[in-house]
Amino acid sequence: MAPIQKKILIADDSAPIRDLIKSFLKNAGYAVETFETGDDLYAAFVKHSADLIILDIMMPGTDGLMICTKIRETSGVPIIIVSARDSELDRITGITIGSDDYLVKPFSPIELVTRVNALFRRLEYAKQTPAIENDHFRLGNVTLYPKTRKVTSSEAPLELSPTEYEMLHYLIAHQDRAVSRDELLKNVWQFEAQVDTRATDDVVKRLRKKLTSTNIRIEAVWGFGFKLECTHENENG
Repeated sequence: MAPIQKKILIADDSAPIRDLIKSFLKNAGYAVETFETGDDLYAAFVKHSADLIILDIMMPGTDGLMICTKIRETSGVPIIIVSARDSELDRITGITIGSDDYLVKPFSPIELVTRVNALFRRLEYAKQTPAIENDHFRLGNVTLYPKTRKVTSSEAPLELSPTEYEMLHYLIAHQDRAVSRDELLKNVWQFEAQVDTRATDDVVKRLRKKLTSTNIRIEAVWGFGFKLECTHENENG
């Protein structure tokens, strides 16, 4: 029995770009649907979920950043933003509101396929990892359950995107030491080649915001990476 194809939704107002991305992703073995606007994609996603979403920012109707925000209100589906806007503010905004990757146009379709494959690889890796690890990890009042991918703070759920979850999982699993950016890129992003290490910093910024209600903090280790610390404040079990 053939494996079920992973379904990818793409929204971009440029028909040539939509067709090019669709062609390369279909050749890589994915089922692909394309849309001219983010609103059309969102309507389709509400009716039938997908395994991954690719969003342009500048489109007629609701822009890609707002569509990303709306999707994140109800779903942790992986999201990749592709955009001609390449300022650091645009990129950080895209990551901060919940996308898992940000690719600047023009880009190689092969690079996009590589990033899609990397996202799926790390999600699959996360599913397999709990079998050889503990049934839960705990630091301060934060508990992470790998088998269900659930995270709680004093038993209240913390809503995390897939990338946020993977990073927190790795940091908690290695809470006894500092973790380098390169190590995170290899083990969380599943990137073997050298890439822009700012990706780790962007997700850390997002995670720090979501951890403000807990008593754990992500501390920077200058010139190296990050380490989790427990403040022992508000520890209620």
